[in-house]
Amino acid sequence: MKVLSVAGYHHTGKTTVTIELIKELRKRGFNVTSIKDIHNENFTMEKKGSNSWKHAQASGDTVIARGITETYQIWNRQLSLNEMLSHLKSDYVVVEGMKDVALPRIVCAEDEKQLKELIDGTVFAISGKYANDHDKYEDLNVFHSKEQIKELTDLVVEKVFHVLPLPKLECCGECGMNCREMVSGILAGRNKREDCKTDRNLDIKIEIAGNDINIVPYVQNTLKDIIKAYVNNLKGYHEGDSIDIKIRE
Repeated sequence: MKVLSVAGYHHTGKTTVTIELIKELRKRGFNVTSIKDIHNENFTMEKKGSNSWKHAQASGDTVIARGITETYQIWNRQLSLNEMLSHLKSDYVVVEGMKDVALPRIVCAEDEKQLKELIDGTVFAISGKYANDHDKYEDLNVFHSKEQIKELTDLVVEKVFHVLPLPKLECCGECGMNCREMVSGILAGRNKREDCKTDRNLDIKIEIAGNDINIVPYVQNTLKDIIKAYVNNLKGYHEGDSIDIKIRE
């Protein structure tokens, strides 16, 4: 699954760029999901006092509400990007916001001051209000969200790669860099997607509630060694046998 972010400050054109990009990707035959990151402490999808709201208050956990024309699921907490992605199956996921997550990014800005604050190696294009009267900023191309959406989408298809495992920035480093540095390296051509080691097949797989869990190589290898140390003492185990363990609560 390929994931990118359309990021920037409020009222700089992020939503317009996101919508136009989704429409153009779909025209090209891709399945596209979007994530809208909302920075409003009072935001809720629920109406206080509704029956589904009462369900959520009673359970304190996940609630699914099914209507005639739509179904939605409510978690009573903020999910990480990894948790959200684990529930999706799309060719592309376009995230509006989350500028601090290690994703390839299109930045929307109003002026050069904002661009200087937002641009780093994870940015591969610029759009939003700045594109109304600019077509270039330093070595980055600037795209008008409607008039040049085909060209912007071409660049997305060329640049955006399968999402990294996205552990916490300080938790991995097995490849010699963090995920933000890896994204920058891939976009610049210094690295390849397969240089990431965390989601390589390291001979151990952990699945919780049907979802694969990405953990850093050191932890994977430690768990593997512990499990093998135990099963070596069991009758019927031979070196090289696969081991499947399921724990049900």
